[in-house]
Amino acid sequence: MNAQPVRPQDSPSPAEIEIHALYRQLLEAWNKRSAGAFAALFTNDSNVVGFDGSQMTGPAEIASTLQQIFANHPTAAYVAKVRSVRFLAPGVAILQAVAGMVPPGQSDLNPAVNTIQTLVAARHDGQWRIALFQNTPAQFHGRPELVQELTEELRQLLA
Repeated sequence: MNAQPVRPQDSPSPAEIEIHALYRQLLEAWNKRSAGAFAALFTNDSNVVGFDGSQMTGPAEIASTLQQIFANHPTAAYVAKVRSVRFLAPGVAILQAVAGMVPPGQSDLNPAVNTIQTLVAARHDGQWRIALFQNTPAQFHGRPELVQELTEELRQLLA
C-alpha cells in the first residue's frame, strides 16, 4: 500500500499553489501592460472572453489585441482575490476570483468595473497554462448593496 502525503485541510496542494501563481502572473502582466507576457501564459488553442464580451483565440491574437489596447488606452491595474481553485480532472483546474480595477493616477477602485474572473488551467508538458480566461462584469443589476460589498472587500487588498 502506497502512503499518500498528508497535508492540513487548509493547506493548498502544490498544484493549487502553481495555479495561484499562474493567475498572479496573468494579473502582473496586465498591470505591467505586457501583451507578450500575458499571451505567453496561454495554451495554443486558448480563448479569452473580455470584459466587454470581445473574444480572442490563441496567444498570437491575444498578444496582438492587447498590444493595441495598451498602445491606445490607459488601462487600469487589477486588484484581485482568488475565491477557489478546484480540479475538474487530473491536469485540469478552474480558478474563480473577484477583481477590481484602480484607474491610472488614482488610488481607489472604480466599482463600475468590478469583475468575476474565471480561469481554466491545463497542465501541458509539465507546466500549467491558461486554456480559458473569462472576465464577467460584476454589475449585480438591481442589487447595489452587492456592488458595494464586493468593492469594500477588494478595497481591503489596497492597504
